Amino acid sequence: MKDPVRWRLDIAYDGAAFHGWAAQAGLRTVQGELEHWITMVLRLAAPAQLTVAGRTDAGVHARGQVAHVDLPADRDGTHLARRLARVLPADVAVNAVSRAPNGFDARFSATWRRYVYRLWDADSVPDPLLRNHVTRVPERLDPQVMDRAAGLLVGLRDFAPFCRRKEGATTIRHLTHFSVARLDDACGSIACTVQADAFCHSMVRSLVGALWAVGAGRRDLSWLERVAAHPVRHADVHVMRPEGLCLEEVGYPPDEELAARASQARAVRALPCDAEPG
Repeated sequence: MKDPVRWRLDIAYDGAAFHGWAAQAGLRTVQGELEHWITMVLRLAAPAQLTVAGRTDAGVHARGQVAHVDLPADRDGTHLARRLARVLPADVAVNAVSRAPNGFDARFSATWRRYVYRLWDADSVPDPLLRNHVTRVPERLDPQVMDRAAGLLVGLRDFAPFCRRKEGATTIRHLTHFSVARLDDACGSIACTVQADAFCHSMVRSLVGALWAVGAGRRDLSWLERVAAHPVRHADVHVMRPEGLCLEEVGYPPDEELAARASQARAVRALPCDAEPG
């Protein structure tokens, strides 16, 4: 019997009506929806099983999610995206299906994930048609101060103050980019763009929650530095609502480096002994 063939899926979804990515009994999830329809349209003997680049929480959106699925060698995934388009509900789409290169793992081969959290503040002009994709706050925010605050968090550090700890998992992450700017759009939206090698549970929404406090003038930069140095989750950090968050893109190395990257990512992470906390 021939070995299964791995296929890469590029996925987008509106997370408003989903209980997150991960399959959960009795709940509507993105993984559950996709695995059901892949199994159906390909008439698989066993249910399809997807591995995803980043599990999103309930209500969080994605336009650049990536997953892989291993299919029997006698099932051709070339036309899978077109067949899924006929059956999938309107709030999820598989935009491309391609044969994965050797060593590809949607989760462990990824080198970075980029999220954008969108806000409307007192200076914004909300568009009701976009209300399920932006979080509204009552105060007037200062994006420049928020951007300076974001810069303090860039680097390799333990993000335990901003994470919900998972038993046996590390909270050390390398935040490579974090910026805040008011967009030149009709609404005057504020975009918080954050990129890292990986993220912990609720990490992005907690980071933005900390910036919200600074941008609204309730906290200052020294407070944020003290929070960032805290050894465990900090009680003063607010977790933002999910609707403003969207996974925009996942990055991968060249094909010849995929397997090595996957092996590296599976290793338990620790800070270098001489590393600065920021």
